[in-house]
Amino acid sequence: MERTAGILMPVFSLPSPYGIGSLGQSARDFVDFLRRAGQTWWQILPVGPAGNGDSPYQSVSTHAGNPVFIDLDLLAEDGLLTAEELASIPAGDSRAVDYPAVNASRVRLLRLAFSRARDRDSAAAFAAQRLWLRDYAAYQAIKDSFGGLPWQDWPDEGLRRREPSAVERWQAEHGEDLAYQIWVQYVFSKQWTALKTYANAAGVRILGDLPIYVSLDSADVWAEREQFLLDGEGRPAAVAGVPPDYFCAEGQLWGNPLYNWPYMKADGFGWWIRRVERAGELFDAIRIDHFRALASYWSVPAGASIAKEGRWETGPGMDLVGVLTSWFPHLRFIAEDLGMLTPDVGELLKASGLPGMKVLEFAFDGPENGYLPHNCVKNCVLYTGTHDNAPAAAWTADGTETVYAKRYLGAKTPEELRRRLLLAGQTSVADTFIAQMQDYLGDTGRINVPGTANGNWRWRMVSDVDLNALADEIYQLTLDAGRCPPRIG
Repeated sequence: MERTAGILMPVFSLPSPYGIGSLGQSARDFVDFLRRAGQTWWQILPVGPAGNGDSPYQSVSTHAGNPVFIDLDLLAEDGLLTAEELASIPAGDSRAVDYPAVNASRVRLLRLAFSRARDRDSAAAFAAQRLWLRDYAAYQAIKDSFGGLPWQDWPDEGLRRREPSAVERWQAEHGEDLAYQIWVQYVFSKQWTALKTYANAAGVRILGDLPIYVSLDSADVWAEREQFLLDGEGRPAAVAGVPPDYFCAEGQLWGNPLYNWPYMKADGFGWWIRRVERAGELFDAIRIDHFRALASYWSVPAGASIAKEGRWETGPGMDLVGVLTSWFPHLRFIAEDLGMLTPDVGELLKASGLPGMKVLEFAFDGPENGYLPHNCVKNCVLYTGTHDNAPAAAWTADGTETVYAKRYLGAKTPEELRRRLLLAGQTSVADTFIAQMQDYLGDTGRINVPGTANGNWRWRMVSDVDLNALADEIYQLTLDAGRCPPRIG
């Protein structure tokens, strides 16, 4: 495996005059920054339409793209929006995404652009080749017509149960709304493909994220509920979560429906194959979120108030992992093997041969800790911290861990500790090292605090940073660590 480095930077965090990052010039500028910095990987978070709590891990579709990431300037270049219309968008907070304002402005402007679109036939042809898009477009259009209600609460029983006659009747009566949803996904995919092509040509590969679970209120569950453990009314008997661990002392009650693993196995895991096939259109490599749930998963009774009330159940293991790695040999998979680990997780990771993850911010409780640089292995991805951790500049472990970290890394001040964490990660034996963009910026802004429902997924990078100077600094560190080739010229 080649020795590489990368940076974790969500699309929503990119600078933009329109309140949130997008797939246009700011994304290309970031690719240029990564290339100059000698980085091979751009790791992003899930890019689906955000659901509950604006979380990308609670998307209403495992296949669709988030409409708010569509670049409005590119639509204006196509003659679909005017400069005056773009000027009407509130600038918003340059440091944090205001989702209600962003969502409202995007719906208004995308509807306006659609009314002027000349490529509806191309969008329809795009949808004809993707079964998921027909289901998603119907789900989202119906959901919007009912004021955003979850599908389990739709007042039309036929639509709620997805009876073919009811869905066909609704589609015949609301063809324009259906065409709009299809067009939005067509535009997202067109802009995404152009961005990925640009990145790959610059030597930058995109590391995407495959959330282990899907939202109960999603097109996936509505269209294929037999894949999930639900009753006749679409309600789960048990839901997903995790027991107490280092992220959250009380555990986390996620509430996602659990998979009907016996059904999926009997079907040859077709649902997962279709899901990864779509992810392979978007990404060069895929991080399998909460990989440990494929060995054993935490099942919490529906109605339970805390995750502690759950119990372990056996996951699909190599039956699923082997299918995915054999079907998609061109994709690189990374196992997010964090959390409360049991022996079966290590056995599955070893059997799969996939690289696991190690996190420096969890390392400093003693010399036997497997996350310490001297205990690292080559076949892993080492992080300073993930999107669920504080950035290095804001990292505060308890007293003993901080003392040990400073002694181990030879750091006296918080700034020295930030820089030494990056140096330790870069110079480790791990095949891949990834840091959050905030770690290099010295920014204390956090992306997510696990176990909290509000205030997450909002951090934005300010636009007045001297990225050229920072890229040169990162490049020298990456070059000295043997993670990128020397520049030519």
